[in-house]
Amino acid sequence: MLFKAIATIPARIGSERLPGKPLRILGGIPLIRRVYEAVQKSELFHEIIVLTDSSEISRCVEKFGGTVMFTPAECSSGTERILAVRYSLQGEIIVNIQGDEPFIDRDSLARLIMTFENPEIRLASLMQRARYTEELDNPNIVKVTVDRQSNALYFSRALIPFSRSESNRDNVPYYKHIGVYAYRRVILDDLAALNSGTLERIENLEQLRWLENGFKIRMVETDYDGWGIDTEEDLQRAEERISERES
Repeated sequence: MLFKAIATIPARIGSERLPGKPLRILGGIPLIRRVYEAVQKSELFHEIIVLTDSSEISRCVEKFGGTVMFTPAECSSGTERILAVRYSLQGEIIVNIQGDEPFIDRDSLARLIMTFENPEIRLASLMQRARYTEELDNPNIVKVTVDRQSNALYFSRALIPFSRSESNRDNVPYYKHIGVYAYRRVILDDLAALNSGTLERIENLEQLRWLENGFKIRMVETDYDGWGIDTEEDLQRAEERISERES
């Protein structure tokens, strides 16, 4: 790997829809360990660090030999946790992998990191091309639309772009946003100086803060279908997938 990349896994205990989420058992082991080991298996990172304000999560991670950094309880997003410890992160590229993505794959992470071979790129994230189904009308699935250089134009919980002709929806370039981010380390101070923006507050999407302030986010297409686990149903679906893989 050309870059010294650091993987960070933000994890909080107080999920409203799935309390204690990082410690929930998936395939016989805690979810946070599933994510950590998936990232570790990629062999792309010089260091993997769980960022949390929870002593319970910390004990769990230390028990299986992982590395933990404590972050303030008031951090409202994974990026804020990274910004809180940015001076302790010794890497050129910092990758933010959500603590509920147990199936994150090496190819997607490698594509994300390698996009920084372009020195102009300072922020990047993943997206997946999707055909229209009613799933895309779900506000919990974030959509993104991009320009010709694959820079994000906008992220939304609504369906974007909107096709006035329902019969033409199969030809519309819909993309689902996969919530894995990468930052060039030198941009972290700039991000830390930004205040919450109007669009961010309306959509409750942190990445809109960056767009509102003129930052470009290079979107990297992947075949990986985000497996964020937010509900009991998501956890059961993930359990079934593990059972299928191990049978």
